[in-house]
Amino acid sequence: MKTSTTFSILFWLKLSKAKNGKAPLYARITVNGKRAEISLKRKIKIEYWSSAKNKVKGTNQEARIINEFLDQVSSEFHKSKNELKSEGKIISALTIKARYLKEDEQNYSINDITKYHNEDMVGKLKWGTQKNYYTTQGYITDFLLTKFKVTDMYLKQLDYNFILKFETYLRNHIPTDHQKPMGNNTVMKHIERFRKMITLAYKLEWIDRDPFINFQSKFEKVERGFLTEAELMDIEDKNYSIERLQLVKDLFVFACYTGLSYIDVVNLTANDINHGIDGELWLIMKREKTNNALRIPILPKALDLINKYKETAKSLANGTIFPKMSNQKLNSYLKEIADLCKIRKNLTFHLARHTFATTVTLSNGVPIETVSKLLGHSRISTTQIYAKVIEKKVSDDMNSLRQKIKIKDQIREAR
Repeated sequence: MKTSTTFSILFWLKLSKAKNGKAPLYARITVNGKRAEISLKRKIKIEYWSSAKNKVKGTNQEARIINEFLDQVSSEFHKSKNELKSEGKIISALTIKARYLKEDEQNYSINDITKYHNEDMVGKLKWGTQKNYYTTQGYITDFLLTKFKVTDMYLKQLDYNFILKFETYLRNHIPTDHQKPMGNNTVMKHIERFRKMITLAYKLEWIDRDPFINFQSKFEKVERGFLTEAELMDIEDKNYSIERLQLVKDLFVFACYTGLSYIDVVNLTANDINHGIDGELWLIMKREKTNNALRIPILPKALDLINKYKETAKSLANGTIFPKMSNQKLNSYLKEIADLCKIRKNLTFHLARHTFATTVTLSNGVPIETVSKLLGHSRISTTQIYAKVIEKKVSDDMNSLRQKIKIKDQIREAR
């Protein structure tokens, strides 16, 4: 069997394209009798070219520069051949030419990896999480247009400076549905999603270096907000003549006594309500966000709200327990309720879930392991964030008590 490879390089002038005494310089690669020609993008005076020696005649500076260039090209051809051999790839005149011209390298772009990632993640991520990636992708596209006046960029062009510029863009950008730029942690979440896509490109060997290697995400610690028992009572006790405000209040209170997120409340159906191990009614379902199982005994206040809305025309039309309302509108109306109840906290629907974890359950002695199950957390460490909030409240209350005792002692001593 023939395994050896014949390989030769020839430099020559293409006389058929000669003009004004000069002809373009070409290289010819021959492997096992098969040829490939490459234009070297230079023109040489015909009288100075030595076909016998395969180089320019003479020792003047111009001759030396061209001959050194030819030596470099020859070296690159040999290097390309050796690379193909070490990679176990076919060695031919065409493959050596392609390697030399870097035409055998696939130049993947940002759009390539975002498309690959988003298509690959279908079915692996919940819709809410996947939608966040689409939002990040939109910001990347807008950043490229704003900063570079392009709609795409090769991955190999990305570097640490690119990431810093993207971070700056995010910090200064005001989304269309916001009044101010996004906060630090939101910026970091978008960068982390972009980072995951670029890391995937690195693992796929679409790039030979990770531009994020020296970048450190800096998340700020944010305490979980929640309503106190008094604040929750203020909301519960207030009724509204405006139908939309009454519905929003009821949805919020329902979430405070079940711990459900917005998407799980509005998608709740009669099929999710079943008798539990104790014979009482439970919510038995899966969290939309994580697909984790939820088994929540229904407290009386939550059951009253289910009975109030399950037979209404809008609920029956949707096939859900509660009438539908967008999260954006719901949060907007909650701001009105906060004003009417004189609550100064940033009242959002997700605050109801935090209130369930702290004020309704942990503060009333429900063990943290039980609360973790009720919230559908995969890890108890996630639930411990709420326990720390309760501990801080205990600490603040005790410090307040210390001050009161101290003042009383000072008054007693002064008598």
